[in-house]
Amino acid sequence: MKPGDAILTETLNGAAVSLQGGEQDYDSLMGLIGDARFVLIGEASHGTHEFYRERAQITKRLIREKGFTAVAVEADWPDAYRVGQYVRGQGDDNDAVEALAGFRRFPAWMWRNADVLDFVGWLRAYNDGRPASVPKAGFYGLDLYSLHASIEAVLFYLDTVDPIAAANARRRYACFDHYGPSPEEYGRSTSMGVSGTCEREVISQLVDLRTRAFEYARRDGRVAADSFFNAEQNARLVRNAEAYYRAMFLSNVGSWNLRDRHMSETLESLFRHLLDQDAHSKIVVWAHNSHLGDARATEMGALGELNLGQMVRERHRRDCVLIGLTTHSGTVTAASNWGSGAERKAVRPALPGSYEDLFHRIGPRFLIPLIAPGPARSVLHSPMLERAIGVIYRPETERQSHYFHAMLADQFDVVIHFDSTRAVEPLERTAEWEAGELPETYPSGV
Repeated sequence: MKPGDAILTETLNGAAVSLQGGEQDYDSLMGLIGDARFVLIGEASHGTHEFYRERAQITKRLIREKGFTAVAVEADWPDAYRVGQYVRGQGDDNDAVEALAGFRRFPAWMWRNADVLDFVGWLRAYNDGRPASVPKAGFYGLDLYSLHASIEAVLFYLDTVDPIAAANARRRYACFDHYGPSPEEYGRSTSMGVSGTCEREVISQLVDLRTRAFEYARRDGRVAADSFFNAEQNARLVRNAEAYYRAMFLSNVGSWNLRDRHMSETLESLFRHLLDQDAHSKIVVWAHNSHLGDARATEMGALGELNLGQMVRERHRRDCVLIGLTTHSGTVTAASNWGSGAERKAVRPALPGSYEDLFHRIGPRFLIPLIAPGPARSVLHSPMLERAIGVIYRPETERQSHYFHAMLADQFDVVIHFDSTRAVEPLERTAEWEAGELPETYPSGV
């Protein structure tokens, strides 16, 4: 322990609110959130049970006690929209497992897991118990990887309402047929100049759809308006995904910014749509800390990256709360490479000099409010290492792959720490996942 660390630990001990696992755990958090209309709840990995479970617990309270009407998640729009139909008593799915069946793209476990299944079941039961006259809480996706699924959704809608427009859309979207089912192949070919882009076609299709908005949406009241909104979001996703896949082979910063701008645009469009139904609408957002913590407080921000949390703060400063979740050690569900199978991996103890290592000295489960000026905010304002585990975890290159510098007090309004955590359980538990947990004595990383 370095000189001054004892004072730092004592300061944070005084500010930390212990979490005991009871009904009142998040009473203080509800007070901090107040009347905010956007609550963004992060996660330090995409494969930690406690992050999913506690995020769901907080969200249930926000829906029940503060009237939140939507959960928007780091997932593709078509897959999440199917879940949203189920929880509102629509669609053809018989249960929550079927409703989650759309999540087939890697990493399927990110949303097809036991904790999400429980939450989707709860949300359906909650909506079923509400009066018919009250808007039901929805479930929506913010991400843009579903280029081909979104094309199919646009065509399905137009086939129903305007067959001539559907034929025109098919001709435009046929531009992608030369590249097969992989949008990455489209991005690779166009970025290398091997072939032309589909940029003009996807923009034309979105503009064409929007020019017919009034005509389509007036046909059947609320149902038609919802269906058009879904089609419009898919058409906009196709436009943004086309740009994203071109950019991903040219610039990491450029493609990151395109993706988070898309998530921000989708969130704003969703908010406006919900306001048309209920002037008091509020949205909970679930995504990784790297998307929801203000990028301006991180070294990635210094390199030119922006993110969803930053943009929400810029637009809704007094109306949003950003919450970061962290852990010190345990296990995590992650892959070793993009597209490979889910494994249950040991999470190495946090590196010295990191926020997670500091929080390890405070307690097993706690939250620290950072909204108002105070001792905790002051001591967490200095840059320190912070860990981020995505869908890939490579403990053998822990420092290079999973740590960056950040100023936590500027990054989040609240931080919640769970010292020892375990891997989220995929709905499809493979032998590889079952055998993957490593012993607690697994050596620490450098």
